[in-house]
Parts: sequence; structure tokens; C-alpha cells
Amino acid sequence: MAIKSLINGKSTDAVSLYDRGLQYGDGLFETIAVEDESLLCWDEHLERLQSGCSRLKIPIPNQDTLSAESQRLISSVKRGIIKIIITRGQGGRGYASPVNIEPTRIISLYPWPEYSFGNSDDGINVRVCNYRYAHNSMLAGIKHLNRLEQILARSEWTDSSIAEGVVLDHEENVIEGTMSNVFYIKNNTLYTPELSACGVDGVIRKKIITLAAELHLEICINKISLKSLMDADEAFMCNSIIGVWPIKKIDRKSFEVGDKTIQIKKTLQKQNFILTS
Repeated sequence: MAIKSLINGKSTDAVSLYDRGLQYGDGLFETIAVEDESLLCWDEHLERLQSGCSRLKIPIPNQDTLSAESQRLISSVKRGIIKIIITRGQGGRGYASPVNIEPTRIISLYPWPEYSFGNSDDGINVRVCNYRYAHNSMLAGIKHLNRLEQILARSEWTDSSIAEGVVLDHEENVIEGTMSNVFYIKNNTLYTPELSACGVDGVIRKKIITLAAELHLEICINKISLKSLMDADEAFMCNSIIGVWPIKKIDRKSFEVGDKTIQIKKTLQKQNFILTS
């Protein structure tokens, strides 16, 4: 549950029945880590939000307004999560866009989740999901509000010892986790799936790709088979909230928590892109 929320700048938790975000999932969102009253990777989240709004033809929210309202919620917050939702606003029945779009702006503060920081040190158990993502290049990369595919994939397990699931597309390419991006390392090369057909282009994913040269790693962004992932020297999953979780097992295949994964995690922490434990 949110600790507190602002909807179009007003302190409330109620949205109109006619809002297109509720009716059709017509909008986008960003989930941002908060540490010591600071929004980590704020510029990068804002850039992706603006890019998504442009692609969906939703008027881009005022940057200063988003910043001021987010800062208002995180005053005195040591650690938490800010979630920003932008919808196309209210409209009548039917898919046609309103003539005059007045976006709804929802900003909420959530408590820090009870993810074990041990996941970041000891690694996680992962399963391969049965669900396969569909291709949709128009929506690939952005964080649109329709997360039904992720919900279906995540519903496949209840075992608390499994922290995340790897999801493939219908061509059997590895795409991402249900809530994270996937990387693996083989022979000093860092691999991550290309996401032109589906998947979310994560903020931390982008940071890691940029850091590869600094860490003396070659980078390969391409189609990745499950076999290639299983043959990795080391592998990990990442997002803005969990940071970096090394993979210690995918189904029955075990991995070592590798030195390069640890180095990537520590570099991200040092540069204040993810939280420290």
C-alpha cells in the first residue's frame, strides 16, 4: 500500500472511473528508488517517461512539476520507492482518444520492499517461465501500464525460494525477467538481449551497458538463446529497485556468483545508481 499519493497535485488516493489508465491501461509508469531524500537515476527515469509519452502521443508532463511533487513526497524519507503513473486522462467509452487530452498525473510513495539484501550478495534461484512474450515493436522498451504478460508469467510459481523468472518470446529468445533485465558474462563479454520486439529497456540495464567499457568488458546486445544463457560463466538480473541480483541457479543449472557481477554491482553503488545494502 502507498504511504501517500498525489493525483494531479492533490493529496488523494482516488482516480476517476473514467480514467483511461483504469479503463484501458492507457498510460505509462516509472518506479524510482529513494535514498536519503534523493531520487536515484531521476534524469534517466524522466527521459524514459518522456520518450514513452511521445511514442503513445500523451502530452509530456512538466518536468519541474514532476520533480516538485516527487520531492514533496520524499521529504524526510530515508529509503522508499516513488512510483509515477501518467495516463491519457479521462475519456468516454471506446478506444478513440479524447480530442483534448488532459493527462492524469499520479505520484505515490511506497515503503521499501522486504527484498532480502542477501539476494544481492548470495545470489538467487530463478526458473524459466512457460509463458512466452508476444512481439509488439510499437510498445517494446517502454513501461506501459499493461503488465498482463508479466502477471501471467509471475503467476506460475509460489515457491518462496524462487526469486525471479526468466521469460522467453515465442521464438525462444531470452527477453528478460518478470520484473528485471537479464545479463550474462562469457569469456569477458557481457551479453544482454536486444529488445526491439518486446521487453522493457530498463534504466539500470542502460547504465550497465554504458559501464561495460569502463569495466573492460566487451558488450554484445543481440538475440540470446536459453542454451547460451545456461552456458554462461556468470549471470545476473537487475532493475532500479533490486539493484543487481547474481543468479546462482536457473532451474537445475547452478552458477557461481562471479567476480565481474560483483564488480558491476559495486560500481553501480559507488556511482549512486542503485542502493547500497
